[in-house]
Amino acid sequence: MAAPDSAMKKKMLTLTLMLLIICMGVLAGRLFYIQIIKNDEYSKQATRQQLREIEISADRGTIYDRNGNVLAQSATAWTVVISPVNIKESQRDTVADGLSEITGVSRDFIYEATQRGTAYAIIKKKVDWNTAEAVVAFADELNSGAIYCEEDSKRYYPYGNLASSIIGFTGYENNGAYGLEAYYDKTLSGTPGKMVSAKNAWGLDMPTSYEKLFEAQDGNSVKLTIDEKIQAIIKRNIDLAVKEHEVGQGAIAIVYSVKTGEILGMESSGGFDPNSPLEIADPEIQEILAGLTGDEYKEVLGEAQYAQWRNSVISDPYEPGSVFKILVAAAAIEENAISSNFSYTCTGSPISISGQKYDCWKYGGHGAQSLVECIKNSCNPAFIEIGQRLGIERFREYFKAFGLMELSGVDLPGEAMSLYHSDSTFKTVELASSSIGQSFKVTPIQLVAAVSAAVGNGNLYEPYIVSEVIDPNGNVIERNEPKLKRQIVSEETANTVALMCEQVVAGSGGSGRNSYIPGYRIGGKTGTAEKLDSNSGKYVLSFLGFAPANDPEIAVLVALNEPEETSYGSVIAAPVVGAIFEEILPYLGYEKEFTEEELAKTTVKVPNVVGNLTHDGQSTIRRNYLNTKILGEGTTILKQTPAAGEKVDKDTTVILYTDEESLNND
Repeated sequence: MAAPDSAMKKKMLTLTLMLLIICMGVLAGRLFYIQIIKNDEYSKQATRQQLREIEISADRGTIYDRNGNVLAQSATAWTVVISPVNIKESQRDTVADGLSEITGVSRDFIYEATQRGTAYAIIKKKVDWNTAEAVVAFADELNSGAIYCEEDSKRYYPYGNLASSIIGFTGYENNGAYGLEAYYDKTLSGTPGKMVSAKNAWGLDMPTSYEKLFEAQDGNSVKLTIDEKIQAIIKRNIDLAVKEHEVGQGAIAIVYSVKTGEILGMESSGGFDPNSPLEIADPEIQEILAGLTGDEYKEVLGEAQYAQWRNSVISDPYEPGSVFKILVAAAAIEENAISSNFSYTCTGSPISISGQKYDCWKYGGHGAQSLVECIKNSCNPAFIEIGQRLGIERFREYFKAFGLMELSGVDLPGEAMSLYHSDSTFKTVELASSSIGQSFKVTPIQLVAAVSAAVGNGNLYEPYIVSEVIDPNGNVIERNEPKLKRQIVSEETANTVALMCEQVVAGSGGSGRNSYIPGYRIGGKTGTAEKLDSNSGKYVLSFLGFAPANDPEIAVLVALNEPEETSYGSVIAAPVVGAIFEEILPYLGYEKEFTEEELAKTTVKVPNVVGNLTHDGQSTIRRNYLNTKILGEGTTILKQTPAAGEKVDKDTTVILYTDEESLNND
């Protein structure tokens, strides 16, 4: 093959130059397109790729009780972080072993994290200072800057399970997950900040550094109407009552401000620790879970968690029983369906309404009774008669007016609606059963608000639990005031009903006498409601008391759901309310004012209560013009001081020992 001549060489050179020119032109055009035409778009894309944002958590607001005690607070915590691209292959095993031992995180998870091609991997969040300190010491030991801790925040609940069903808890990212934490999440959570910095493809700092800090805005705090001391009193008493009477479905208690709607205390027995909300608190359920695996374990665990988080005071409607008779009496008096001279003779024979027979709880009947005696005796036939006189239409009007056909409006999540007869199904039989608090359901919060209206000043208030919202600088930026819904009965009617209910407690043979405290004017009503929809023969036993009876300001409702023994609210629930009043009335500043008859007793003989259930013994001591102090956490009184039979001054405190530890420490 002949070598190319000079002409050929010129052609080849020309072609090469042309190709180079074309390529250069294409490249120039492409660069023009990228740098000029698409400059904004690609600049933004590069910025997104080169800038990394690190979120800076905002401190969540604090939850205080009405006196400024901290119920929930955010405190500093730390996140354990590694930079995988800066960990040498020879160090991966050491890092995985060491961090796993310190943090409790799986070694396999940590080892996998060390192999990632990034500069940032989270090992564990929300660790305490001791753990963070150990991580830092471990990093120093390895002389590694690839292991470090970032400051974060964690939610703490200083009082553990106290008021846990009210407060709720936060989730993994400090978001409100339940209770007040969820309801007021936007108020409490604040706005996170961020640190923006320039990074290369491996997550390392660029040669030309860039950082910009956007400060976090801390959340607002809230002050509750709840009083921590009252909360502790009611929790201790209902937990004790559950143990005393083997209450199968737990107990609830609420302390309510009659004339404002403020909730001073609200508890469901049991509860959980919001510091560890996923852990099951009930030892019996823990034992059941220990024997389960797989899907069955997950199902039972989930049900148990939701059950312990549940606030039964607002979420669980129940048949109120005879407590409801307070509302029936108020409506009938207001409507002049009965007069103050109303009387009813209870023979003990059933009363028949449209073929349905209703018995009196007392065998042989109560005989001739005034209206006060009908209330004091909690006579079912008498109140069925009162309900019939009030009539279907007016009965339903008052049921609605008392707020029992609407949500109470309390500022908590998960409030349930009442369950009641429709217009078309509400006939004379339903009127009869409803007149004694059966065949319908209301929530405890609905009931206590309604009764407070009936015995207070006739006004129905909306219950509330947050009184103030406070900004991070301590300024009150929102204040909740009592919210009047409507006036239902006159103040005169309310006063009449309240004084009648005082005889339930103070009157001879009254069904609420086990809540009597000499020196304090307490009114109330017992409730013994059969759970008709369960066909189980089980009951909800309750007592709703209020004080002072001549000008009600504080109401207390206690309900025990399915106690083991078949009994009455007067026997089981009334002593619990009496024990609560014995502590909270002096605490709230109410002083004893004795009647002339009570003042006449200067010295008394101490009764013998050794061997009694704790609440029963307290009730006996109180009725004898003495005070009580409980030592121990047992259900039975083992010893008393002063001893039985001793003569002491009225108002002396009798110490009741209820377990071996209290005896040994005496």
